[in-house]
Amino acid sequence: MNANEIRKRLEFYQDLGIKDIYKQKKSGADPLVRVEPPGSTLAAAAKITPADLPPLAPANDTLFQIVTDIGDCRRCRLSEGRNKIVFGDGAERAPLVFVGEGPGADEDAQGIPFVGRAGQLLTQMIEGTAKKEGIPLLRSDVYICNVVKCRPPGNRTPEADEMEICGQFLYRQLSTIRPKAICALGGTAARAVTGHKEGVTKMRGKWFAWRDIPVMVTYHPSYLLRPYNQDAKKEAWEDLKKVLHFVYD
Repeated sequence: MNANEIRKRLEFYQDLGIKDIYKQKKSGADPLVRVEPPGSTLAAAAKITPADLPPLAPANDTLFQIVTDIGDCRRCRLSEGRNKIVFGDGAERAPLVFVGEGPGADEDAQGIPFVGRAGQLLTQMIEGTAKKEGIPLLRSDVYICNVVKCRPPGNRTPEADEMEICGQFLYRQLSTIRPKAICALGGTAARAVTGHKEGVTKMRGKWFAWRDIPVMVTYHPSYLLRPYNQDAKKEAWEDLKKVLHFVYD
């Protein structure tokens, strides 16, 4: 079982209200691990000792603490070709968080997410849609980050192990900010945040969830820059209107 599977299993147990792991050692064998609700008949009969579940994020976590813990990250191969770690940008207590795939060349150079052509389009979409809908909102009022914090070579899609390693920091970012909603930009971000495996065209415009936080899926701005995707632009604007009204109305 890898780290991501363990994390999901622990989340599942916590959602069920299970707060302890119970262990029983069998003589001459490796420890046998059982997970039972505290006070259950099976737990009592086994003569076992409880151990607290390890936290999925540190208590009283902050974005500053997460940046400190990332440090000069060398946890995966993406660090080999990066210029700067691209952590995130925006209001620390933003009610809306946008999650993209990974940094591009401009982001890698500046250390800020979504500052290239796709980022400029995202800014226009956020502020332009908000203005048309009568919502006083600037890019600086939301929070923007990516699934991986280092630029993949040639802007390729991040590999599963790279997303798993960086996923712990995305988890902590979302847990710390606790937004009212998350907007996943593109298929990679949508799958990483929601756990669903469908393509973005099937997921877009629909509500999913990360933990108990609603997640809206839409196209990545880089996809919308392609000249043959005019219909997708209209759909993305509709998706953005949904999430803005949900958060700010």
